[in-house]
Amino acid sequence: MACGSCGTTENGVPKGCKSNGNCGSGTCGSGSNKLAVFDWLSNMTLPSGQERFNIFEVRFKNGRKHFFKNPDNLPITMGDIVATEGSPGHDIGTVSLAGELVKVQMKKRKITEDHEDVKKIYRKASQRDIDIWQQSRAKEEETQKRGREILGRLGLQMKLSDVEYQGDGNKATFYYTAESRVDFRQLIRDMASAFSIRVEMKQVGARQEAARLGGVGSCGRELCCSTWLTDFRKVTTSAARYQQLSLNPLKLAGQCGKLKCCLNFELDTYLDALKTFPKQDLVLRTEKGDAVFVKMDIFKNHLWYTYKEERFKWFRLTLEQVLEIIALNKNNEKSISLEEYEADVEVPVKVDFEDAVGQDSLTRFDAPKTSKRRKNNRNKNRKKPVAANGNNQKPNPNQKPNPNQKRKPVAKQNNNPQQPKPKPKPKPKPRPNPNASADSTQPKGEAKKPNKPRKNNNRNRKNNPPKNGNDSEK
Repeated sequence: MACGSCGTTENGVPKGCKSNGNCGSGTCGSGSNKLAVFDWLSNMTLPSGQERFNIFEVRFKNGRKHFFKNPDNLPITMGDIVATEGSPGHDIGTVSLAGELVKVQMKKRKITEDHEDVKKIYRKASQRDIDIWQQSRAKEEETQKRGREILGRLGLQMKLSDVEYQGDGNKATFYYTAESRVDFRQLIRDMASAFSIRVEMKQVGARQEAARLGGVGSCGRELCCSTWLTDFRKVTTSAARYQQLSLNPLKLAGQCGKLKCCLNFELDTYLDALKTFPKQDLVLRTEKGDAVFVKMDIFKNHLWYTYKEERFKWFRLTLEQVLEIIALNKNNEKSISLEEYEADVEVPVKVDFEDAVGQDSLTRFDAPKTSKRRKNNRNKNRKKPVAANGNNQKPNPNQKPNPNQKRKPVAKQNNNPQQPKPKPKPKPKPRPNPNASADSTQPKGEAKKPNKPRKNNNRNRKNNPPKNGNDSEK
C-alpha cells in the first residue's frame, strides 16, 4: 500500500515517492505495512549543538524489531537496508525508525542505551548481501514443510508455525507453540543434519503466533496484533459481561483461540455508562408483584423487567422510571404496575431500508415449473364435452389457441390448383334464424366434434362449409 503520489513505470513497476518512509501512509520507504511507523518529527530541526540520536530501530521478518547502535556514524535514513550484528554472523533488516522517536520506543520497552540487547550496525547492505538474504528467505517455506515432517515422525506434541532464516543463511529460527514442556533435543539434531544450518527453537504464545502469521478478523480488517498492537493485555470474560454480550466462545474468540483483544477497547466507555444504572440483582416491588431484571440496553437507557410469577411477559422501562420505582421502594411504598409504566415509554421507530429490486422470496425457484402447452391442452380437453352438449359458452379472448386446432380453419381455403381462386367479397350480415340452435354461437373450432358424423342440414351449411371449398360461394 502506498500514497496516491507514487507513480509507476511503463512496465507497471512502482517508482516510489522517495520519501524514505516519511509520507502520510508511512509504508512507502519501509516496504511493508505491518507495524509501520510514521516519523512525524522528521521535518523538525534539532537545537544548535545537539547531536542526532545514534540508535536506530530495525525491523525484520513479520514485524520483529530490535534497536541497534551506529558506531561508525553511517548516513542511515528510514527505509535503508542494513547489515546488523547477529548471533553468530550478521543479519539483514530494514530501518523502520530513526531520530528522537526511537527514544520514546526505548522508554516504552524499558531499554536503556547501554543495554546488552542493543547491538551494532555493521554497514549498509550491499547487493551481494541482499542476494544471499533473498535466497535464504526463499528456502523458508520448504524448510517449514520438511520440519513438520520430522515432527510427525518423532511424534512430538508441538506445532511448528513459522521459520525465519538469518540474513547470511547460516542460522534458522523455528517458532513453535506447545501446551506443555517438550523435549526437542533429538529434533534439533535431525534438523541440523537435514538442513546443514544452525537451528534455534523459540516458543511463542497463541497471540504472538497470530501476530506473526497475520490475517483478517471478523470485522473485515487486518488483525490488530499484526498491524499496530504491540502489547497484549489480559482479556477476561468480565469484559464481555459488562458490555452485555453473550458468552459464546465462538463469537468472542479470535483466530488465536483466545478472547479478542478488542473487548478491552470499549470497556472503559461501558464502565462509565454503567455507573448510573442500578444493580441487576435488585428486585422492584409493585402493586401486581415483585419484578426482576432481565436485560438492558446501556446507550438507549432501556431496561427489561418481568414478574416472578409471570415470566412470559417482559416490560420495557426507561432508566428514569426504574430509579423512580427504587426511590418508592426505599420509602416502603409499592409502585404502580409495570404495564402502566410501559405504556408511557416511547419506542423509537426502527428505520428499515427498502429493497430497490423488490421483496422477492428466496424460495421462489423451489416449486417446479409446469409447461404452458400441457396446461392449455388439459383445459381444451375439459371444454370439449361442454361444447358438444350445446351449452351457450362464449370464447375466451385471453386464451391462447391450441396448435392442434389451428389446422381446421385452413381447410376452408381453396386448395384445388385447377380451380381459380374466387375474389374476396364482403360478407353479408347473417339473418337471425329462430330455429338455429345454441351451437351457432360457439366457435367453429370447438363446436365441431370429429367423432360424430356430420349431418347434411341446410341450417348448418353456413356454419359448417364443406372441406373441398366448392360450395364456399353459395
